[in-house]
Amino acid sequence: MRAAIGIRAHSGWAAVVAAAGDSHGVRVLERQRIAAVDSAGFRANQPYHFVEKLPLDEAQGHLDRCEKTAVRLATAGLESIVKSLGETGHRVVGCGILQASGRPLPELGSILASHAMIHTAEGEFFRDAFARACEQLGIPVSKIRERELFDRASAELRTTGARLKTKVTKLGRELGPPWTQDQKGATLAAWLLLAGEKRRR
Repeated sequence: MRAAIGIRAHSGWAAVVAAAGDSHGVRVLERQRIAAVDSAGFRANQPYHFVEKLPLDEAQGHLDRCEKTAVRLATAGLESIVKSLGETGHRVVGCGILQASGRPLPELGSILASHAMIHTAEGEFFRDAFARACEQLGIPVSKIRERELFDRASAELRTTGARLKTKVTKLGRELGPPWTQDQKGATLAAWLLLAGEKRRR
């Protein structure tokens, strides 16, 4: 049985949903919060903020260390989900990771010179960590702009936005909390992959 994973990342962690189904409907198999940092606080959760005033070589060294940790933890968390799904006869066919604007980042010096860019870079940092984790596990990654998610899902699933929101809300009532924007978005990302993958078969 096919399954897909959806991810909505934050600074230091991500909401992860695994789902099965097709364009007609979806059921949630797993909901988890996966940490991508090994300690609390500014240094790990906001690595670009932490290095804002450091010399570039020191800043890059800290970011590289944080990246290794983030990828390692993300990989371990996702691997656990894949293993659990496999035990129930499900094969993961892909992972959808929700994105922001998708604009390429400049070089590190330019990022650290702009507080707004620092926020953007931190978002990309943790999304990229989960993308790399998927790649290490052999899971195809699809990057989906969050602002386009409902429009894309409505078109792909051949329904209206209102009906889609009703379906997603109903899923949350059946499952119980947590069912925030994180889980809703991650579920839709996974659902999109399942619907598209079936049509390609």
